[in-house]
Amino acid sequence: MDFQLTEEQEMIRTMCHQFADEVIAPRANEMERTGEPPFDVISKMAELGMMGIPFPQRYGGGGGDWVGQMLCIEELSRADGSLGGLLDVTTGLVCQELYVFGTEEQKQRWLIPMAQGKEIGAFGLTEAEAGSDAGATQTTAVLDGDKWVINGSKLFVSAIGYDDASIVVITARCPAIEDRKGRAMINTFIVPKGTPGFKVGADYDKIGWRTLSTNEVVFEDCCIPAENLLGQRGRGFAQHLEVLQTGRICVGAISVGLAQACFDTSLAYAKQRVQFGQPIYGFQGISFKLADMAMNIELARLMYLKAAWMKDKGLPHTLEAAYAKLFASEMVEKVASDAVQIHGGYGYINDYPVSRYYREAKLLQIIEGTSEVQRIVISHNL
Repeated sequence: MDFQLTEEQEMIRTMCHQFADEVIAPRANEMERTGEPPFDVISKMAELGMMGIPFPQRYGGGGGDWVGQMLCIEELSRADGSLGGLLDVTTGLVCQELYVFGTEEQKQRWLIPMAQGKEIGAFGLTEAEAGSDAGATQTTAVLDGDKWVINGSKLFVSAIGYDDASIVVITARCPAIEDRKGRAMINTFIVPKGTPGFKVGADYDKIGWRTLSTNEVVFEDCCIPAENLLGQRGRGFAQHLEVLQTGRICVGAISVGLAQACFDTSLAYAKQRVQFGQPIYGFQGISFKLADMAMNIELARLMYLKAAWMKDKGLPHTLEAAYAKLFASEMVEKVASDAVQIHGGYGYINDYPVSRYYREAKLLQIIEGTSEVQRIVISHNL
């Protein structure tokens, strides 16, 4: 059993660590305050190949692996969780679904520019009546000659509001196509932004991750070519669930990066903040919090790396992805809360980054399947 990273993986981690410290961190609080998307930062990420690390070079990627991609996500999230979230959506979900299930033509048209970071992809699954019960989707797609006509809406679609967002990959129910039990099949479709009948709603006013646009999208007689069906007929929901496993590993990596930022900031503060004649790190109540932080961060890191390694090996990793997502996302909420507590009153002031970390942490228990859903997944696979 070898826990040592390869030379390439170490290079990726070092590059992303330096990029996070020098490019993202100095601007993170201001970006969050204004909510303006950091397109210049995203452009630099693309130049460094961060969007396509695990994909073959013939499809615009770096020819690396998912361990390397997750290390990248962790390091960026240490400075700004929303940029890790961007990679989760574009790389972990959309690019991967295109790579695994797309036709050669679809890969050439959409995967290559996204893996290169020239375009951004979005992922549409949630609806008003289909949240954790994603199979209850009500959006419909009807085949009319050589085109699909889509009607319905999707909620909480990340990144679709960006100027360089090119497509959203969605699930839709096809009433005219039934499975063996007589139920309307769910298929997956590639819907290019700008298609007539495709409307992007207002950006949600979130408490965190404000630079990552999140919108409702509405389809009103939105017509796309028949060849925009992604994957096999009737397998759309299963495809989405498969790629969500990778999304859960991504959330584990984001959680670890954010928790590491909480720990680093809190340790430095505890060593310089003096009360009762000594640094507060000297008090057991503080030092034990930091000890628990360090331990749980490392445990979460090992779990997401194991899940990513299993994915790279082609091994089943449903349980490991759920373990990584559940443990890491619940861990980071506790770590962020303790970070604020260690900072005392200063932790509640926006001038200190731990207040931002605290707001960012909660979302990680919700996206890519809530903590409750992860426990369902785990219990069903025991």
